[in-house]
Amino acid sequence: MNKRTYAGIPDQYAKLETAKVVLIPVPYDGTSTWQKGADKGPEAFLDASENMELYDIETDSEVYKEGIYLADPVTENTTPEQMVDAVHSITKKYIHKNKFVTLFGGEHSISIGTIRAFNECFNNLTVLHIDAHADLRKAYEGSSCNHACAVYEANQTTNLVQVGIRSMDVVEKTVMNLDKVFFAHEMAVNQYWIEDVVDQLTQNVFITFDLDAIDPSILPSTGTPEPGGLFYYETLEFLKKVFAEKNVVGFDMVELCPNANEKSSDFLAAKLYYKMLSYKFSSVIEDEEEDSANTHSPFNHLSKFKDHDQYE
Repeated sequence: MNKRTYAGIPDQYAKLETAKVVLIPVPYDGTSTWQKGADKGPEAFLDASENMELYDIETDSEVYKEGIYLADPVTENTTPEQMVDAVHSITKKYIHKNKFVTLFGGEHSISIGTIRAFNECFNNLTVLHIDAHADLRKAYEGSSCNHACAVYEANQTTNLVQVGIRSMDVVEKTVMNLDKVFFAHEMAVNQYWIEDVVDQLTQNVFITFDLDAIDPSILPSTGTPEPGGLFYYETLEFLKKVFAEKNVVGFDMVELCPNANEKSSDFLAAKLYYKMLSYKFSSVIEDEEEDSANTHSPFNHLSKFKDHDQYE
């Protein structure tokens, strides 16, 4: 039986050796506190991806031809802490192979391990956190590896910039850097919010995208849908600018909670993931055309590494 490929792409574009992109599914839903089902997110996302066109009109590109390797899913679920450790280890393994590493969850606690890995591998990292929720609790329900704590560690160790926030606990204000938080109600009346966010980013950016950042009128199938979210084209405008102006080193996408009677959320997630890859590699191509020395390669900032052997 042939191994499944991302979006059903031909095997020649799905080999680890030659692929520029790695996609790691993480079907984990161990700490969600309301609607369960995020563990079914990766499968629904992959199913939807197999039903979308692979030519992107806006960028005039077929980014799958850069190569996208679908890794084995991370299935560790004994405890939240062990899941985070497994995600951290596997993410770091593929970063060390000079791949553009992406993950699809699963709920947001998976990002604790992902962010930890990227922060160990890239200097002066910004975590661009796109979400309805602040996720800044130090611990929740007895664990620091809960989805409500998804970016607490990132807030201590990286340049955390939060976008789309419209739900939080008052205790989270005590650790929040308000200069780098863009609340949804303020974004709604600030026509320059995209430029303001980009001004807060360092050169190396990891994006953690919780799909509940999107307005539930267009993406209702998420664990905690909050009114007042982002719409599709403003999201694309924002992401396109980030990819064009910064070195996005990787991203994850979380909290798709599929509903058998509502497939549009799955399809939006699939399209958004593919669009982000299209922006990444169209911006790399433009950089390479401008600078034949290729100083803007997405992989030339792996500067924290000392020893690659253990990750072979």
